[in-house]
Amino acid sequence: MGAGELRIGISGWRYAGWRGDFYPKGLPQRRELEHAASQLTSIEINGSFYSLQRPTSYAAWRAAVPDDFVFSVKGGRFITHLKRLRDVDTALANFFASGVLALGPTLGPVLWQLPATLRFEAEVLDDFLGWLPRSTGAAADLARRHDDKLADDRALTTTEVDRPLRHALEFRSETFVDPAAYEVLRRHGVACVLADTAGRWPKVEQDTADFRYVRLHGDAELYASGYSAQALDAWAEKCGGWAATGQDVFVYFDNDAKGFAPHDAMALMERLGVASG
Repeated sequence: MGAGELRIGISGWRYAGWRGDFYPKGLPQRRELEHAASQLTSIEINGSFYSLQRPTSYAAWRAAVPDDFVFSVKGGRFITHLKRLRDVDTALANFFASGVLALGPTLGPVLWQLPATLRFEAEVLDDFLGWLPRSTGAAADLARRHDDKLADDRALTTTEVDRPLRHALEFRSETFVDPAAYEVLRRHGVACVLADTAGRWPKVEQDTADFRYVRLHGDAELYASGYSAQALDAWAEKCGGWAATGQDVFVYFDNDAKGFAPHDAMALMERLGVASG
């Protein structure tokens, strides 16, 4: 078995506080994604969590990065926080019709982040995960069922090539810290996100899919603290160990408030011998 692929990056890329630091002074805002992609190997798109994006936006993001770059896409909060995973067929159709498929070969896993108030219910989780498309072809089929929230000229319901589509779940309720929850994830091949949140939400390491998904929000201060050399060494050992078993590994730093995220990501890449874009 060959080694898995290591993808390391950041959650989002448009942060004013990074300008003049990670982003060189004078760099036009329109080129920030291009710069970030030249230093990292993956980025989470998080604007998709707050609202439906447009196919033109996804296409522009794809055009700004190298061909071998990978985006993860954060699923919409309308599905996770408002619908709370119930009766989501049309909402999922709208999400996948909003342009996600325009990422083409740069499309990586879709991340579903649950609110801390959403308790584990096996039937609800099983039903939701059963709705998730497992290929871009299936996603396109689902996208064709979008409603009039998306006009036809603002919907993308085709895919260039049918590729596998992965999903990861980040839960924030302690009720999910349950072997029954891991079994549902395992049955559907959905990755259990290992989230480091300075102790605020569960930090669970479970192997439930053919890949690993890690979100590093800060180990001392949520969204704000940087990772020490010792902490990065430990994460490098863990991630390298997973990759050695053949699992792909996706790691995103979300400790963005004080600008640590991109620097920590590059430091982890260096430890793991991951070349930048």
